[in-house]
Amino acid sequence: MVEGQMEIGAFAAGHSSLQPSPPVPASIKEILLPLFLQVGASDTLRADSLGFWRSGEDRFWLPRFVFQRTQVVKSRIKVGIFAGIHGDEPEGVHAIVQFIRLLEARPELATGYYLSFYPICNPTGFEDNTRHTRSGKDLNREFWQDSAQPEIRILQAELVSRSFQGLISLHTDDTSTGFYGFARGATLTKHLIEPALQAAEKLLPRDARSVIDGFKARNGVIFDVYEGVLSAPPKIRPRPFEIILETPSAPPAYLKECALVLTLKSILLEYRKFIAFASNI
Repeated sequence: MVEGQMEIGAFAAGHSSLQPSPPVPASIKEILLPLFLQVGASDTLRADSLGFWRSGEDRFWLPRFVFQRTQVVKSRIKVGIFAGIHGDEPEGVHAIVQFIRLLEARPELATGYYLSFYPICNPTGFEDNTRHTRSGKDLNREFWQDSAQPEIRILQAELVSRSFQGLISLHTDDTSTGFYGFARGATLTKHLIEPALQAAEKLLPRDARSVIDGFKARNGVIFDVYEGVLSAPPKIRPRPFEIILETPSAPPAYLKECALVLTLKSILLEYRKFIAFASNI
């Protein structure tokens, strides 16, 4: 067994709720079915839809899953986790499914959080296996740009109403051979992304280039982004932490998904530490 396979085996052994994704592309219904079944038997997970629209003769919707460890009414840290905004990047979609299943098995990981998951933000692109929507738009260039796209209008309304303290977006980069991330928003974001990248390095190499995707980078971290990416409303203050995670496309799918799950665990753990430290100052 090679070193990478040993790492996967060790990771999976410690996270028995994680299962390999289907070897062939799955439909939206097939991907989300395990979560809907989980909702039916869970006291911690619920599901609904943000809205519906039509593309030609087809009807599409934006699913949302919400996880909180207990139903006790109290103040919680609101974090939104997004994937599938580019329809040909299924790794983030599967990683969200795996992470929610992990939370069900280990709910203590979500202590103090109110987690909202948006696993398929571009349903038409996902169904067509394309980066863009069926209307030809790159949704990750449309936010806060007066876009008429139904997906953008629905997600922007959600971003306004939820008042998230943190946003995490999961992506795949077919031009990179290593894992990297964008850090935006709150000043502490840079202190969250480094441990997350270290967690991903247990399974995947880090992209150490000085220029990544056209931006200056330092040790796999970029502090600038394209206009129109998924982000908090422009005028909101204080700014939430905003992290975009990018896995390389070449490694096996399960390896990429596991790396994304590790980064999500790291970010939640580290942010909870910051909140606890700040409350004691």
